Amino acid sequence: GQILSIENQRLSLTSGGYSDYERARAARLANQQSAFEAQQREIAHLNSFIERFRAKATKARQAQSRIKMLERMETVAAAHVDSPFHFSFRQPCALPDPLLSIEKAAAGYVDRNILDNITLTLRPGCRIGLLGRNGAGKSTLVKLLAGALTQTTGERKEGRALNIGYFAQHQLEQLRPDESPLQHLIRLEPTTPEQEFRNYLGGFDFRGDMAARPVAPFSGGEKSRLALALLIRTRPNLLLLDEPTNHLDLEMREALTFALQDYEGGMVVVSHDRHLLRTCTDELLLVADGKVITFDGDLDDYAAWLATQRNTEKVTEPDVTAEKTGRLQQRADTRASRQALLAQRRPLVKEIEQLERKLARWNEEKAALEGRLADPDFYVTVDRKKSEEMHRQAATLGMQIDAAEMRWLEVHEALEGLPAVE
Repeated sequence: GQILSIENQRLSLTSGGYSDYERARAARLANQQSAFEAQQREIAHLNSFIERFRAKATKARQAQSRIKMLERMETVAAAHVDSPFHFSFRQPCALPDPLLSIEKAAAGYVDRNILDNITLTLRPGCRIGLLGRNGAGKSTLVKLLAGALTQTTGERKEGRALNIGYFAQHQLEQLRPDESPLQHLIRLEPTTPEQEFRNYLGGFDFRGDMAARPVAPFSGGEKSRLALALLIRTRPNLLLLDEPTNHLDLEMREALTFALQDYEGGMVVVSHDRHLLRTCTDELLLVADGKVITFDGDLDDYAAWLATQRNTEKVTEPDVTAEKTGRLQQRADTRASRQALLAQRRPLVKEIEQLERKLARWNEEKAALEGRLADPDFYVTVDRKKSEEMHRQAATLGMQIDAAEMRWLEVHEALEGLPAVE
């Protein structure tokens, strides 16, 4: 995939996902800031020469030459991050320890448990990301922790002054369509001055008339921003976030990431946004087969785990107990099903093999480049232009590798949704 972004009135296209965009953007800003600082040093040097020698007859010509150099110089702007979002989590009013604990809990829907025998303790400062296949029970666990789903067995103990901030997509439906962002906040804090609310909403890019407009025509992204603004305003000490970046644009995702990094309470996150999980969590839990266990590894290890699961899954052979004609028909049906399944799996397996070959080649190339760039003697024999080009090549390979790894994980998940073929 590719990301098209607009910043400082300029349009740029970045290959890969959001993490690739963030890395490319950080590198671009760093290069721009480096160029700006170098130019400022050159300008200071030229101005110093001009001031020292302008009045000296023997140096007047050189001084005039440097004045012309300054006039012709194309100015490099300082790196500037142009974001309309400026907000943070306020210090929670209390931080009980533990915040919440559940022991031997089971939960599910109607007559079927999705989770069973779950024991979990959440403490201040915990930063947990939940992993698991679609349908494994990640959202069910978050609902259980939030108290939105009643456990069928086990114990639940809440810390004194526990204040849960729960965000899920259904929260958008609970916004009052005829009321404005200002009116939503007034419901929370009737005695707070309106200007304080306007200043607060401005940090979420609800400015001027927009703060007083009804919510009904708002886009999904605008409603998500408002729901997050209302949640943050309550000063929660435990955040339970289920896909919080859905509908959000890139700048708002970045602002939310920064705010979560500074958050002092406990946090549990479900998200397909790998960038958010990498930067805001330090512990991963795996939800699988109705259980919740600590996952010993990172997101790359999780991708490997998914591959292992796929390889160990088997399809149970059909039970053949019918008469001869029935057996023949059953075999024919089995062959047809097998062929149909193979047709579904074949392009996915092929793409995985292609991705793995690319990753092996790109990782080898990147390692070779980084080895040369890490050698101090390299910069003695190579000019600056060549070294900068090699740095760009290494950065580009890094972005390609991240994008390929993301695609590899997506294809593996699609493949795991199909039965294995024997």
